[in-house]
Amino acid sequence: MTRLPIDDAIPDLLNALRTHGCAVLQAPPGAGKTTRVPLEMLHAGLGDGRIVMLEPRRLAARAAAERMAETLGEPVGKTVGYRVRGDTKVSNSTQIEVVTEGILTRMLQFEPDLAGVGAVIFDEFHERSLNADLGLALCLEVAGALRDDLILLAMSATLDAEPVGRLMDAPLITSEGRSYPVESRWLDRPLGAQARRLDALVDLVVQAERETTGGMLVFLPGEGEIRRAEVALTRRLPNDCTVHPLFGALPFAAQRAAIAPVTTGRKVVLATSIAETSLTIPDIRVVVDMGQARRARFDPGSGMSRLVTERVTRAEATQRAGRAGRVAEGVCYRLWSKGEEGALLAYPPAEIEAADLTGMALELALWGAEPGDLAFLTSPPEGALTEARSLLTMLDALDSKGRITEHGRALAALPLHPRLAHMLVRAGREAAPLAALMADRDPLRGAPVDLSLRLEALRDIRKFRHNRVWQVNEGALDRIKTEGKRLRAQAQGSGDLSPAATAALAYPDRIAQRRRGDTPRYVLSGGKGVVLEADDTLATAPYLVVTDTDGNPREARVRMAAQISEGEIRDLFDDQIEWVDSCEWSKRERRVVARRQERFGAITLDDRIWKDVPEDAVAQAMLVGVRDLGIRLQGASARLAARVELVRAEGVDLPDCSEGGLMDALEDWLLPTLSGVRSAEDWKRFDLLPALRARLDWAQTQELDRRAPGSFVTPLGRKLPIDYSGAAPEISVRLQEVFGVTQHPLIGGEPLKITLLSPAQRPIQITRDLPGFWAGSYADVRKDMRAQYPKHPWPEDPTQADPTLRAKRRKN
Repeated sequence: MTRLPIDDAIPDLLNALRTHGCAVLQAPPGAGKTTRVPLEMLHAGLGDGRIVMLEPRRLAARAAAERMAETLGEPVGKTVGYRVRGDTKVSNSTQIEVVTEGILTRMLQFEPDLAGVGAVIFDEFHERSLNADLGLALCLEVAGALRDDLILLAMSATLDAEPVGRLMDAPLITSEGRSYPVESRWLDRPLGAQARRLDALVDLVVQAERETTGGMLVFLPGEGEIRRAEVALTRRLPNDCTVHPLFGALPFAAQRAAIAPVTTGRKVVLATSIAETSLTIPDIRVVVDMGQARRARFDPGSGMSRLVTERVTRAEATQRAGRAGRVAEGVCYRLWSKGEEGALLAYPPAEIEAADLTGMALELALWGAEPGDLAFLTSPPEGALTEARSLLTMLDALDSKGRITEHGRALAALPLHPRLAHMLVRAGREAAPLAALMADRDPLRGAPVDLSLRLEALRDIRKFRHNRVWQVNEGALDRIKTEGKRLRAQAQGSGDLSPAATAALAYPDRIAQRRRGDTPRYVLSGGKGVVLEADDTLATAPYLVVTDTDGNPREARVRMAAQISEGEIRDLFDDQIEWVDSCEWSKRERRVVARRQERFGAITLDDRIWKDVPEDAVAQAMLVGVRDLGIRLQGASARLAARVELVRAEGVDLPDCSEGGLMDALEDWLLPTLSGVRSAEDWKRFDLLPALRARLDWAQTQELDRRAPGSFVTPLGRKLPIDYSGAAPEISVRLQEVFGVTQHPLIGGEPLKITLLSPAQRPIQITRDLPGFWAGSYADVRKDMRAQYPKHPWPEDPTQADPTLRAKRRKN
């Protein structure tokens, strides 16, 4: 065999595996770890049983198995075989089995002790896929509890391998690798925000073709970008350049052609991140990096994980550039400036931190463990896990105590998101094409949202081929058809549900009811809101099943849906539809609204007036209205509250009658008095004084009256309310009514502020010293007032006069 860089590390690795039963191998891309290590472990007799190696992608799994079989001079399926979704090549003589990550989980769940397996290798563990993290956690528990002879090896292409070594308590073996120098070339300046990034990439590839020689590997984020770049480059590159796409969903024959060496001309491979570390493509000397990658993230629009486009990390950029230095000195063109390099994250985030955890939650329930029971390199976020379990309970996969049900076991056996697996189990074989369609990307981009159009395209693509408005992805349709056939073979039974009713099984939280109004806005059974384009063919539908949105957290826009009838909703979810008595404050109507509603989640199927609503329910609802409308203290209630606050400020223990204090304690003092109050108008007329008085007990009332009396009794016996809203307590009184008063009245030891009024009730003088006023400025006031009000008494000595409110008697 040709000597590879990994060969120098093999002795140390084998020794570590014999001594510790586990190890972590760090080796850069191209070192040969994927195809050399399993064979060396086999030849060394490590492990009692088969060697199972996990690969994150189907193409990598097949390619690794074929390369190892070729090294042994055997066909695939003999000593070395593979198992991936939809394709298996193994036999009774297979000793090395390369599998995709989900396969290992199924093996563990079916046979937890992994009988017949001697070693498990986690290749490309640096990618930190959700299935790899889960698989390692399960294997570590198996090794600790059931199989102390099980050998575990994690292999990483990046230098951040120490954390997994600590998790496994395993020695770290490093291979330096071997590569030629790679010159990096950056853009002179960053691309503008409005720049067409794909056009700029095509220009950069054309430039690189003119300036370099050798095979070229171009990194793009996904199939759509690859297909568009393929069309553009086929027109612009010389005829001796052959352009090959390379992505996971590509037919295997086309994938094989992309990685095969060429004998004439120049090869240009347009690849996703699949070509970063998992595959070796011969003769590559030039890399052009678009600087983007697709990662699995939870998509609130679809309710499942979807691939989203993000900037590459520095580790990924380094791995991509290294592909140009395998066979000779190379060049890497980067579609970003050197100044932007520092803004890149160091490493890609673990998928477990941002992906949909519903599938993992189902696997944990099937395993019978909590996340804290297992050794996860990154713990699953609690909030996302709780949300996942809530969905599984809604799908009847978990019971009320969080334990897996028989139905949940059936879902776990299917290679689908639990939503779609639930749909397939409940609806039978006829649901298979729909399950495949909903698991994939939309094959009719730009078309109306109607799901039935996609199903029609699956049945007969011919009527859609010449549509110039929509983007019809025939490759995706072919892929969906193939997957649908495979799922149909795994499904059992059959049903007669419509496509919309079938989709509703997967999305019971996405049944949508149209709101009132001209704009097609809908409320979902799960409580969120969505909106349709006004000219969409489904814009007038009263009910929809929404299977995809743009994920906007405020009001998402529908991207795919199907019209469903109320009858179908009732038939499907009869056990979840219930009558709910609702007595609530309506901000829009500014009144308490009492209804009896038949509800499925947040949507209302029937709505009636609740005639005999209890008064306490109305009062509770009105309390919400009070919080909405606010409290306005006026007149006597305002004066009472001001008195209480004045005395409270002196340290006396009285209830808080400030506006904030009253709002905080509404249930205590206001609720018992709200009988008969149902609207904003009722509240406007409501007298708060009795409720405020009721807050004070007898002793508190006596103390309040002593320290801050509510009124001042004039010499004529009239009670005048004292105003406490200002800086000092005050009253307003007719001057003639206080004739004879020779001592100024006090409140709490302080002089009462008195505004003296004319007979026309106009202010004449403000005083805090009535005796001083009589002795001083009264004379001037008397002089002015006698002229204006000659019919009223203005004695020279007011201290000796009798108080009065009457005018002088007429002389006969």
